[in-house]
Amino acid sequence: MGDGHGAKHGTRRIAMPLRFTLRQLEYFIAVGEAGSIALAAEKVNVTAPSMSSAIAQLEAGFGVQLFTRRHAQGSVLTPTGERFMEQARLVLEHAAKLNDLANIYTGSVLGSLRIGCLRTFVQLMVPQLRRSFESRYPSVEFSQVELDQAQIFDALGSARIDVALTYDLALPSDIDFQPLRTLPPYVMVDVDHPLANRQSLTADELLDHGMVLLDMPHSSDYFLSLFRGLGQRPRIAERTGEISIQRSLVANGFGFGINNMRTVSDISMDGKQLKFIPLHTPVPPLQLGIALSRAAHVSRTIQAFIDHCHEAADAGNLPGLLA
Repeated sequence: MGDGHGAKHGTRRIAMPLRFTLRQLEYFIAVGEAGSIALAAEKVNVTAPSMSSAIAQLEAGFGVQLFTRRHAQGSVLTPTGERFMEQARLVLEHAAKLNDLANIYTGSVLGSLRIGCLRTFVQLMVPQLRRSFESRYPSVEFSQVELDQAQIFDALGSARIDVALTYDLALPSDIDFQPLRTLPPYVMVDVDHPLANRQSLTADELLDHGMVLLDMPHSSDYFLSLFRGLGQRPRIAERTGEISIQRSLVANGFGFGINNMRTVSDISMDGKQLKFIPLHTPVPPLQLGIALSRAAHVSRTIQAFIDHCHEAADAGNLPGLLA
């Protein structure tokens, strides 16, 4: 006979052993996003055999095939794998919330932090910000990725990054943006350019000169918009998606460039001097700031990084930029 305990309180659920670890889910998501075990292993800094073993254990534990292995196309998610990917992201998100809850009670800032940064200024800003942040919060596992503007929005929306440093260009409605600093445009020229001795310039004064366009998604649209009110387009002599290449082309006399980053250094990568001249324009200046997904959970660690950036900006200490 029973003692009635089960009837009063209901049948006790038997805890089933987990068929996975959080690390296996992290590796699974990394491969799903990269489309290749080799690329995913490089991204998360583990060996490819370790990652391959983790995926195999995950598939064996659930008895399903998560990827189709194709020599030419790498690892492609199966329909089952796509569904598992959705749930795996949710599991890791809830695990992060548990970590954050613990951080609140202990007063700690720890765990992972994934930062995206616009390619045009990552080399100027992120290394110093990261060093000072990690010195302040040594328990945080910091990782960074360099992206263009469209890639940043996609990575925030899919939760591949937690927060991004970028401009307020073409912001979607599901992105929250916190400005850090206003960045008016400057014209870059080499020291022998006919406009090198000017104290300021307007867009119409540039029409007779060749332009080295920084040609990146959304960024190029902004630079060309500076001429739109004239009813004419600038004469584009060169295009590049890399700001270091733009600076070197300008410094070697291939044309003028326009950029909103008035850097501490006025030297190109090949050691030649640049002149920076303010561009007077009715087009509003860019805002440098922090972008987050409105749907994302802002953990204590993410908020600590946001506060760290605001403190640097308020003190006029954003790395790489003239105050």
